[in-house]
Amino acid sequence: MTNTRRRNLLKSLPALALAGALPHALAARQKQPNIVFILADDLGHADLGVYGQTEIRTPHLDRLAAQGLRFTQAYANSAVCSATRFALITGRYQYRLRGGLEEPIAGASDTIGLPPSHPTLPSLLKQQGYGTALIGKWHLGYLPTFGPLKSGYDSFFGNYGGAIDYFTHKPGVGPHVKEDLYEGEVPVQQIGYYTDLLGARAVEHIRAQSADKPFLLSLHYTAPHWPWEGPGDEAVSRQIYNIFHYDGGDLATYGRMVEALDASIGRVLKALDEKGLAENTIVIFTSDNGGERFSKTWPLTGQKTELLEGGIRVPAIVRWPGRIGAGQVSEQVAISMDWLPTLLAAAGGAPDPAYPSDGQNLLPQLLGQASVQTRTLLWRYKANAQRAIRSGDWKYLRIAGNEFLFDVVKDQRERANLARRHPDVFRQLKSQWEQWNQQMLPITADVRTHGVSGQIQADRYGIKAVNGKIDD
Repeated sequence: MTNTRRRNLLKSLPALALAGALPHALAARQKQPNIVFILADDLGHADLGVYGQTEIRTPHLDRLAAQGLRFTQAYANSAVCSATRFALITGRYQYRLRGGLEEPIAGASDTIGLPPSHPTLPSLLKQQGYGTALIGKWHLGYLPTFGPLKSGYDSFFGNYGGAIDYFTHKPGVGPHVKEDLYEGEVPVQQIGYYTDLLGARAVEHIRAQSADKPFLLSLHYTAPHWPWEGPGDEAVSRQIYNIFHYDGGDLATYGRMVEALDASIGRVLKALDEKGLAENTIVIFTSDNGGERFSKTWPLTGQKTELLEGGIRVPAIVRWPGRIGAGQVSEQVAISMDWLPTLLAAAGGAPDPAYPSDGQNLLPQLLGQASVQTRTLLWRYKANAQRAIRSGDWKYLRIAGNEFLFDVVKDQRERANLARRHPDVFRQLKSQWEQWNQQMLPITADVRTHGVSGQIQADRYGIKAVNGKIDD
């Protein structure tokens, strides 16, 4: 009898061990944070109340910052949308990929887009057991060659291109233009203001999640990108004759667009609370480049398509209640491509060694385990032959043939050109930029670019030299 009991006990030990291990394995999986990455489109550095905006109400994003950490020196990888998105999803300088040279991608192509073979944030998170979804703007290449479902996302609802009308969901104007709204790779039609549709779909997605599987939700709005249409402006949608909407918009309309964005995000954050997921969900909010014509960028100068601070510095907020303390403000210099190594580290993963990240894992800084690190970041932009490098507090800038050296911490408006006062720093940064540029793909004649000229905006009128020379 005793031997029989002993044999039964021995037989049951593996099952008991497995049963004991399951809760620990499940607990380990539950420690992986969910990730909700919210990307605005063309939002200015100071367009939120918490960053200094006083005319537009953004209570939900202001509260998000109060509950987490707000960066004061966060940058986009480019001064235009699709280029930054290449860096965001790959964790690398966009100039390493042909599609990333476009400023921005415009029109379908079999060669210009994100190669499906390239590791991405969603594909690498899938290896860590994550479910992945993109809701909103893709802008990394068109079907049939490119698309979210080919680059790591399990599901997709949104637009493939760079901009659509908020009501017609078309990337242009006229009856001949087809809607750019898709469920996966299938065209769909829906009625509603696009910002609201994206928020509603995100809420549905969060409500469908289970607690035993971590998820990445990339929520990439088109707001507050043109055309200039608030939630009540469907009549405006019927009147515009060009999707760029150069003859439209004003501060009041822009304010309504930003407030609609904030309200939509508020509904998403509420869904996380109601589902009981907020505590272990990393929520990141940022923008794909600096502000457009109606944005507030004070005290910065410049805007989208320019490598002045206003064209590349963006708001960036991170909340992770279980790990990141509330009410923090960080002076850590950060950039779009940092998010891939940072989020992979939080999930227990790492970038693919065959495609090393150019970004930095900022998780130690977010968790208060490391001090602020000095960074060197580099940019280039074809329009106006722009170059920029920031190293520590110094920034070298070349734009339209003119060269500058700024201390962008003391002189945020980039007014005092210190090139003559600090010639050694000036030369060293120029040389460093040249060395880096040799490692990137060349900007060739066929690369598309977009700039803002005096024909579009009066304040970009330019200055012609007198007798062939501008007095310096």
